Amino acid sequence: MPEESLDEIRRKIDRIDETIVKSLGERQRIVKKVLADKLSSATNVRDPEREEKLIEKLKSIAADEGVDPYFLEQMYREIIQYSVRYQTHALVDQQNEKAADRQIKVAYQGTDGAYSHQAAMRHFEPRYDSVVCIGYKRFAEAAEAVELGDADVAFLPIENTTAGSINDTYDLLAEKELYIIGEEVLQVNHCLMAPEQVEVSNIRRILSHPQAIAQCNKFLAGLERCHVESYFDTAMAARKVRDDADLSQAAIAGAFAAEIYGLKIIERDIANQKGNYTRFVVVSGKPISCDPQLDCKTSLIFATVDEKGALLKCLNIVGDSGINMTKLESRPRLGHPWQSLFYLDLSGNRNDPQLSDALDKLKRKTQFMKVLGSYPVRKGNW
Repeated sequence: MPEESLDEIRRKIDRIDETIVKSLGERQRIVKKVLADKLSSATNVRDPEREEKLIEKLKSIAADEGVDPYFLEQMYREIIQYSVRYQTHALVDQQNEKAADRQIKVAYQGTDGAYSHQAAMRHFEPRYDSVVCIGYKRFAEAAEAVELGDADVAFLPIENTTAGSINDTYDLLAEKELYIIGEEVLQVNHCLMAPEQVEVSNIRRILSHPQAIAQCNKFLAGLERCHVESYFDTAMAARKVRDDADLSQAAIAGAFAAEIYGLKIIERDIANQKGNYTRFVVVSGKPISCDPQLDCKTSLIFATVDEKGALLKCLNIVGDSGINMTKLESRPRLGHPWQSLFYLDLSGNRNDPQLSDALDKLKRKTQFMKVLGSYPVRKGNW
């Protein structure tokens, strides 16, 4: 019997990969059916004991099939986490009378293909039949779109593992009647892209946002004959490269932008720091309520009274209540010279008695306090 050619082997692998994707799709459709029963019977979203039994069972099958059990465990924990994420969002939507909504309008800063656009689609696309993303030049314009009713929510970056906090977003949360109703985390993977698949040595001009350029400066330093120019944002740089159709010109942006504008990625993952993540918040004109079974985070801002040790007294209230504080950030309080606003992220739901009591005590110790919202914690690596 003749041996299979490499092309025949690859076609077999392609068919198997297609089967895996179709099976995952079928699994997700079944998850939706199970979810409908859970919502009607108030059954818990998670069953940790069942999850662990499933993992152990699959690991034993993996060993028999010649698959690394630890690789399979990692993969299935991600699959389970994706399922839990979907069910969590569905439960929140139902409890906040959004289950019947089939379309959502999302305001963001940037243009088609921006990282904010990509993160917004990832966050909302599994939940709605139609996700309409509207790009604005400035963060404030995206927030104002929610206030004016031109968008249902704004999708704003709030911190990055390389660049730090995005102060514009913190200031908008303090100034406006806006509330956080969700969060998303996106891995920022900068890519070099051009109109065609050309050699990097042929590139003479690269366009991108200044922050992306700074994050990729080690890679760019190796391109001696290449001129690097700042542009409005990464996606707009990609769009210009497409429109100019100049094979000596390239852009640094995300793979999502390359897909939208039909560009070819000639180098991937070119940032200095590989673990580059941006956290986004979903901002609405009204807060949401979350089921007690969900793993939540509560965000708030406050200004201390003008007395010695005021901040420490406030933080001690949180610590003495046994509540985990996951973030503390300070910003100047606009309109109040030499005063600061403090932003806190706390583990828990504001409706939990323990956290609710701590918030009441904290309010009595502050000059100003606003609870920005309780919302599900974003989990998973996708």
